Amino acid sequence: MKILLLSAYHAHSHRYWCESLQVMFPEHDWTVLSLPGRYFNWRIRSNALSWCLTNADILNKAYELVVATSMVDCATLRGLVPNLATLSWRVYFHENQFAYPLSGRDERTEPKMVSLYNALCADELVFNSQYNYQTFLLGLEKFLNKMPDHVPANTLEVIKLKSNILEVPIRLPGCKVQMSTVEPVLVWNHRWEYDKGPTQLLYVLLELKKRGFAFKLNLIGQQFRSWPGEFDQIKNIFSKELNHYGFIEEADQYYEIISSSSMILSTAIHEFQGVAVLEAVARGCIPVVPDRLVYKEIFPEVFRYKSDTNNIRQESVYMADKIIELWMTRLNNKLEDFKVVSLGFDAMKARYTKLLLSV
Repeated sequence: MKILLLSAYHAHSHRYWCESLQVMFPEHDWTVLSLPGRYFNWRIRSNALSWCLTNADILNKAYELVVATSMVDCATLRGLVPNLATLSWRVYFHENQFAYPLSGRDERTEPKMVSLYNALCADELVFNSQYNYQTFLLGLEKFLNKMPDHVPANTLEVIKLKSNILEVPIRLPGCKVQMSTVEPVLVWNHRWEYDKGPTQLLYVLLELKKRGFAFKLNLIGQQFRSWPGEFDQIKNIFSKELNHYGFIEEADQYYEIISSSSMILSTAIHEFQGVAVLEAVARGCIPVVPDRLVYKEIFPEVFRYKSDTNNIRQESVYMADKIIELWMTRLNNKLEDFKVVSLGFDAMKARYTKLLLSV
């Protein structure tokens, strides 16, 4: 089957998903168009313009299916390119703008409208978690209620009828790596942005240091032109604990670092599946995640620390308690591994064939 794969904001997680599709389904003929993951507010609204004039030759080839990420302005692109209008479109939602934690007075109206039109113009919608799907519907309902008039009453019902849940597949390792039993190696491997909780991370590391809990740290993940100052503070305060700091470009080195770590930490205030956490768990790391967001859907309570985003210092105490508790439980051989094999490529292929790649 000839498939056009569109990724308008090709940041790490979106690139990971696109590449995974091609690895899982080499039997299909893939044509990929992507745009860099930067200038978000401009990119999400201008991607159709960028492609329809620059890549008209590619867009006008013969395809049987279009698969697009939710950052693609599907309605505009489908209208501008007649060749794409009659094809079947599948739109994959890694996240939704309605649940994004806003900073300042940024309402993100434009990205929300793009998401709404995508949901209406696509033939099938696929969300990576139940949490993503439910917060999308709830946020969309509130958004529509702000419109002064001429709001169709059945908008949500139309969207519900063509929505499905399908997780991002996880690249499983060939073998399980044995962890150190002497000193835990903590890893934090998320985007270096405020919605991933850098302040929470700084506070919990300070709390562990105050308690005399010895650890090593791998502070890695995708970086941008600027990042929250907490990362520089961590680099200065915990220079002796740091094994690795900054973005790891090579995939093999990245997975080697993950495999050599003991515990994977999340301090996120914005997360819809947590692929970075799941990949680390697949490589033997103990998950330490907040009792919020999608984590409540995925991880048993034993791995979740109490959430308190209104009091970050108190939350850091809860998180430090959980880190020490889980580590001591592991040392006593009483901690059961959390399995993610059901999210591997082999296990997910049939579901992807049914929900995403069927015409």
